[in-house]
Amino acid sequence: MSKFYFNEEQDFYDAIVVGTGISGGWAAKELCENGLKTLVLERGKMVEHIKDYTTAHLDDWDFPNGGKLTREQKAQQLKQTRTGRINNADVNNWFVNDLKHPYTETKPFDWVRGYHVGGRSIMWGRHSYRWSEIDFEANAKDGHGVDWPVRYKDIAPWYDKVETYIGVSGENLGLEQLPDGQFLPMMEHNCVEQHFRDGVGKNMDGRVVTAGRIAHITGDKKFEGRTKCQFRNRCTRGCPFGGYFSSNSSTLPAAERTGNMTLRVDSIVSEVIYDPNTKKASGVKVIDSLTKEEFIFKSKVVFLCASSMASASILLQSKSDRFPNGLGNDSDQVGRNVMDHHLGTGANGTIDGFDDKYYKGRRPGGIYIPRFKNLGGTSNSKDYIRGYGYQGSASRKNWKDAVAELTMGEPLKEAILKPGGWTMGVGGFGEILPYQDNRMFLDYDKLDEWGLPTVNFDAEIRDNEHKMREDMVNQAADMLKKAGFKDIKARNGKYNMGHGIHEMGTARMGKDPKTSVLNAHNQIHAVPNVYITDGAFMASASCVNPSLTYMAFTARAANHAAQELKKGNL
Repeated sequence: MSKFYFNEEQDFYDAIVVGTGISGGWAAKELCENGLKTLVLERGKMVEHIKDYTTAHLDDWDFPNGGKLTREQKAQQLKQTRTGRINNADVNNWFVNDLKHPYTETKPFDWVRGYHVGGRSIMWGRHSYRWSEIDFEANAKDGHGVDWPVRYKDIAPWYDKVETYIGVSGENLGLEQLPDGQFLPMMEHNCVEQHFRDGVGKNMDGRVVTAGRIAHITGDKKFEGRTKCQFRNRCTRGCPFGGYFSSNSSTLPAAERTGNMTLRVDSIVSEVIYDPNTKKASGVKVIDSLTKEEFIFKSKVVFLCASSMASASILLQSKSDRFPNGLGNDSDQVGRNVMDHHLGTGANGTIDGFDDKYYKGRRPGGIYIPRFKNLGGTSNSKDYIRGYGYQGSASRKNWKDAVAELTMGEPLKEAILKPGGWTMGVGGFGEILPYQDNRMFLDYDKLDEWGLPTVNFDAEIRDNEHKMREDMVNQAADMLKKAGFKDIKARNGKYNMGHGIHEMGTARMGKDPKTSVLNAHNQIHAVPNVYITDGAFMASASCVNPSLTYMAFTARAANHAAQELKKGNL
């Protein structure tokens, strides 16, 4: 076990944080900076920033098999490779072995996991968007799910704090459905993306094309221990420059600098321990993943940040006389309302001209098209509710696209030396409604190697999402056409729940303990010293990437916990 970040272990702490990803890192930072002695538990291996990014400077030809997974490697990750995101050996190291960490599927669910310090903050897509008042009001207005106990004004200061700290490049637009933020300079469009932006703005009223708002450092602002993005686009290998935000490069080192953090790896939390006398949690039970030895660590407050499905699993495993169906599960909502963002829809096309235009560097983000449907007036659809956005990019074709029609000899040599024509694609990200019977549950007949129950998923998209997908395809093709593109090919591919890697729900916020698990400050209604700030707390999904919202809510909840502890309320 690495000693990096470690303080000497003890039996009792002010706070325990379970998980080291996007949410766990922020919980650790805020709790430690508030003076709380904090134990941070990670079920996977140690990953030390820079030192353990062993493939960061390698090219595909430096890997066996040209960087592609072998049959043996694919066999160990049959479920995760369905997404297409884990087909290269350079990132394979970050994703769990499906055979070692099994789960079952009543309905298909693509559960992508990384068990190591930093979690998926090393591999995330880094798109960072604020929710709007429209999102927080949606459940109450259309009757799906439960009303959020907070509104945009409650979270806006915490969005400010998080954006300022992590560094988000982007452009303020003045849109109600996509609030402005504290942005570093926007990453520039290439010439064809700018052409698309101009064409959509001119020909399609009310639609805006901008650059993706991504958690990459641009401009001259200084960030401790990090430097600006190098435009290598090898982000999923781990960034030795700290050019993008991760727990490893940012929040965990900040927590360490306080001297208040103890980090313990290879530590699987199997249960939150409930004390019936105090009606609070007294700590957690931990299984050492290597030795299988059990430990109990006690604390005044517990933060579950293990990921939406893992945190729900811990709650369901935490049974007692008071909570026979799992900690905080009086409402029977733990494990329910599983959400994601559905994707695989969109269109691509080619465009003439711009043959004298080139670009350099490998920009880690492309364009973003904010939601433009069901915002009122003529934007409303009679077929579905909620909405969607798009991400996309333009690039010059690879020379291979032209070689298929060439023979050997001089024409082939010339083709290799010339860049191809321009192509552009846009792909939709749509909101999934919070259906109560979209759920995960524990299977005690199928245990993992640590004797814990495995997860079974029973969730799927419904009629509302299918009708939305049809519109997402048609609108993508229409935008390309009206912006002057040709050879347009629309797509509506297969989608499994989880494929968007934005799992949400399972322990939702709400005003009523009878219909929700958490209150407005992310506390379990009946056990106020347990906070959950990963995707489990989400009461709806919006259509934007959720990580920025997780971070904002986590920072807010951690500061709330620190103040409540100082007041003697926890």
